[in-house]
Amino acid sequence: MGTPEFPDLGRHCSVQHCKQIDFLPFTCDRCDLSYCLEHRSYIKHQCSKAGNNDVTVVICPLCAKGVRLIPNEDPNISWENHVNTECDPSNYDKVTKKKKCPVRRCKEVLTFSNTIKCKDCSVDHCLKHRFGLDHDCPGPKKPATTSSSFWATSLLNVASSFRENRQVARDGAGLRRSSSGSAGQMEECPQCRVKFSSVTALVEHVKKMHERNSQSRVLKMSIDVCPKCGRGFRDPVSLVEHVEKDHGGTSKA
Repeated sequence: MGTPEFPDLGRHCSVQHCKQIDFLPFTCDRCDLSYCLEHRSYIKHQCSKAGNNDVTVVICPLCAKGVRLIPNEDPNISWENHVNTECDPSNYDKVTKKKKCPVRRCKEVLTFSNTIKCKDCSVDHCLKHRFGLDHDCPGPKKPATTSSSFWATSLLNVASSFRENRQVARDGAGLRRSSSGSAGQMEECPQCRVKFSSVTALVEHVKKMHERNSQSRVLKMSIDVCPKCGRGFRDPVSLVEHVEKDHGGTSKA
């Protein structure tokens, strides 16, 4: 056992009929004895101190799930409980069926380390066929036109045509009004209700009386006028003080 340089290297398996020399032995965490790879489990070396720590898992042939056999219990009971509660045969293909490269005649199994997703078609391929020319990439998928988008486009077209027809009708009505203004129809200012015989006069009135400079704002203020001297005051209190001081307290003219 061991070598001249490392005399303590390796151990014999503790199973009597084995006694194989293993340079990387396994030490049982219950009986503290050394075993080879074949006899490392509790069941293989029939560990007397395993107790409830012995875990045995059987793979179900119907759903490919692991079924744990409970110690000190009949395995048939554990199996029957699994079949009646959590066994799902549809899971068998998901577990056992391995995903392969979709390229024709390529049988490469796709794993975590050799799978590349194409940026254009978003399909997983192997490293050999990762480029678009290698797997005949159809390019980015165009969004399918749904019925909802079709009806939305139709409604927008109808709405736009309705607005155009209404604008044309308004323009025609304006032309009729301007042409009939000379016949005596009056044009009324929408702000001060002053009537004019022509549209030109109405436009000039609006520009002159109602348009304001965009850079300056005109604030409407109420001015109180002294009835005796005609002097104006913005504050009524100032008007009263003026009357009492300059006119002897009377406001009669």
